[in-house]
This record gives sequence, structure tokens and C-alpha cells, in this order.
Amino acid sequence: MSKEITVLCLTAASIGFLHTLFGPDHYLPFVVMSKARGWSLAKTNFITFLCGIGHILSSVLLGFIGILFGIAVMKLEAFEAFRGNIAAWALIGFGLVYFIWGLRRAIRNKPHRHAHPHEDEGHHSHEHVHTSEHAHVHTKGKRNITPWVLFTIFILGPCEPLIPILMYPAAKRSIVGLLLVTGVFGSVTIITMLGIVTVTSLGVKLVPLGRLERYSHAMAGATICLSGMAIQFLGL
Repeated sequence: MSKEITVLCLTAASIGFLHTLFGPDHYLPFVVMSKARGWSLAKTNFITFLCGIGHILSSVLLGFIGILFGIAVMKLEAFEAFRGNIAAWALIGFGLVYFIWGLRRAIRNKPHRHAHPHEDEGHHSHEHVHTSEHAHVHTKGKRNITPWVLFTIFILGPCEPLIPILMYPAAKRSIVGLLLVTGVFGSVTIITMLGIVTVTSLGVKLVPLGRLERYSHAMAGATICLSGMAIQFLGL
């Protein structure tokens, strides 16, 4: 392996780590959805891993097509930017819809009291909700499409730094270098995603929401929507 490829691999690792760390869309959606939907850590990490793979492979495939057909870097970057806009708006839209659904669910699930009169003991009352106590009955058999929505959005989302990095070993006609750079960037990106999601999810699970628990879906939707806005309008 040449010195240039070694340096390029180190660059790919650094960029993959920083690109993920400063991109809230790489981990916040999984953390908040895990909290709201009660996913186990194993399920959360599995969904994160699948989305990360889709995220990387979509850009790798585009990069390889560009290399194969000799498409200019500028054109590929313009297409990646276009894909990025679609993904950001999809994240905003999904978060907004989920926020509205979560808010509606929270309002319907507002705790209230019922009085129960008894001839011998007077009467007593207790507080309860209608939707959460019997959620397992009403939702049984329904397929949860949330992970698939996230997966689709992540396939649309580009890894902007990856294609320019791939072009150098491609220009040198180094297949080994091309595969190494791709592998390093992808591995570091996914490992960073899993690390942040794991640590943050464990921390969030320790935070008691109390009466705000019924708003967990609405808060998750709002967080996802804000993540998309941060990408679209702040360039994160």
C-alpha cells in the first residue's frame, strides 16, 4: 500500500468520524424513536446498522458508477447535493407527521378520573388512560413501518465527502486502494453511529419523563423534524 493510500485512509477515517459526529441525523432519529417506541438496545443498534449500511452503499454505488462511466466529480457532487435536499425534506416531513400523530395520541391519552360508587363504602375514584393500558390489544398484528421509513430516508441521504475521496485511488487505477478507502470510511461511519446511539440511548433511558411520558412520540417527531431542519438550513 502506497503512502498516498495510507494518508487517504487516515483522511477517510477522520472525515467519516467528524461527518457522523456533527451530523445529528446520523443518530438522533434512532435515539428518540428508541425511547418513544420502547425499542431494546439490540433492536435500536440493528436498525441503526441497517440504515448506516444503506446510507454508505448508496453513495458507494453512485461513486462507482461515476468512476465506471467517467462522470465528472462536479456532476456527482451536484447529484449528491440534490439527494441531500430530498433526504433533509423527507426527514422534516416524517418528523412533522410523527409529531402531529404523537401530539394527537397524547391528547387522547390524557389521564382522567372515574368515580365508582359503592352502597356500603361510599364511592372512590381512580385515574387511568384509555390508549396505553390496552395498546397491545389494538396494535397487535399491525406492522411497524417506522424503521423502513428511516431506512428509506437514509438511502436517500448522501455521504458527501465519500465520492471526492474515492476519485484519487480511482485515478491511480488502484482497486485495492479504492476498496480500502471505501471500507475505512464506511466502517468508521457506522461504528461512530453505533457508539453514539448506544451511549445516548442508555443515558436517555435513565431520564424519567414522568407526566411527559405520554408526549414521548410527539417529542421524538419534533426532534427528528429539527434534525432535518438543521441539515437543510444550517448545513450540518
